[in-house]
Amino acid sequence: MRRTGSCLFLCAAFLATEAPAHPHVFVEVGMTIVFDGEDMTEVRLNWAYDDFFTMLLLADLGLDSDGDLTLSDEEQATFREAVTEWPPGFEGDLEVESDGARAALAPRTDHEAHLEGEAMVETLTRPLDPPVAAPLVIRPYDPSYYTAYDVTGPIQFEGREDCTATVEKPDLGAANALAEDLLLGRSPDEIGPDEFFPEIGIAYAQSVVVTCGS
Repeated sequence: MRRTGSCLFLCAAFLATEAPAHPHVFVEVGMTIVFDGEDMTEVRLNWAYDDFFTMLLLADLGLDSDGDLTLSDEEQATFREAVTEWPPGFEGDLEVESDGARAALAPRTDHEAHLEGEAMVETLTRPLDPPVAAPLVIRPYDPSYYTAYDVTGPIQFEGREDCTATVEKPDLGAANALAEDLLLGRSPDEIGPDEFFPEIGIAYAQSVVVTCGS
C-alpha cells in the first residue's frame, strides 16, 4: 500500500470515511515492455490516478488554489517531489514472472509526475536485474488492495516485433470469497480503516500475459 506524498494522512483519513474500505484509490495502467534481443530488460509504466484522489492530493499540498488544473513551475516541482518520493517499505506495486519464477526488479528510474486534465499521471521505468525471457506475466497490484490497478492500455513493445500481450482479469467471485473467508465472513466493505485487512491484493490482480515468437 502507498498513500502518495503528504496525502499520507489527509487523503487516507478522508477516503476512509467517504468510501468503502477497499479499494480507495483507482489507477489506470499503460506500459511499454522493452526487450534487448530475446530478453525483457525493463517495463515503462504509466499510472493515471482517479480524479478524486488527484483533487485530494492537490488540496493537501496546497496547490492549484485557483482550480484551473495548471501548475506553475514551483507548484510542479512540489507536486513531482511529493509523488515521486515513495515512503519506506513501498516496493512499487509490480510483479514480473518469467516462466513461472518471480523476476528481480531493480530500483526505478525516469520517475516523473504531472497533471493530464483532472488526473495525476505518474511515469516510471522498472529495470529487471537480470533481464528475463518470455513467456512473461506482469502484474501491477497493491498487496493490501488499498489501490486498484486497471490495465486499460496501451500495452506496447520495444525491441521485438513478435510479442503479444493478453490481459487476464481476476475471478472476482473467488477473490471476494477469499476475502470474506479471511475476514471471518465479513465483507471487505464492512472493515473499518483501523481494522486489520489481509493482503489479498493478488487475488484481485490483473495479469498481463506476454508471449513471443511462434
